[in-house]
Amino acid sequence: MAVLINEQIRASEVVLTGLRGEKLGIVSREEALAMARSAGADLVCTSLMSSPPPCSLTPKGKAKAAAQKEAAATRKASAGSAAKGGSKEKVKELRFTAHIEEHDYDTKLRQAEKHLHSGKPVQLVVKASGAKEAAASKAVLERLVTDLKEVGTKETGIQTGGKGSQVKLNPR
Repeated sequence: MAVLINEQIRASEVVLTGLRGEKLGIVSREEALAMARSAGADLVCTSLMSSPPPCSLTPKGKAKAAAQKEAAATRKASAGSAAKGGSKEKVKELRFTAHIEEHDYDTKLRQAEKHLHSGKPVQLVVKASGAKEAAASKAVLERLVTDLKEVGTKETGIQTGGKGSQVKLNPR
């Protein structure tokens, strides 16, 4: 995560938190920078996901050091998990066609049930060859979700795209 410090912050107003964690409310960017300078601190933006963004005053140099440390930890963790084969659980993907035969549907349904019973999530994907098959692919997924509601719950809604539809089910 990139950390914005002092002049890098472009928002006109920020939600400011003081050096000791006290809430200072919404202040202009210039006022927040002036407070940081007078306190001998850095103004650090903690999240860009809200408006106005939450910012806090931190001791000079601490924010940059913390960001570098966090980045190093993230790199180390991703390198470690890649070496171990990944600690994240694999999701089994089962592919269907929009006009699937009944016995094929039953076979794939049993496979999905088996994976969900063993505690593994399942990604159900229905490929559609054209826009006309999009409704049929969504119907297949809706039928699968209702047939598997005893053993799995939807993590995502049914997502429909240009080449088909998909849904992820987690075990109950």
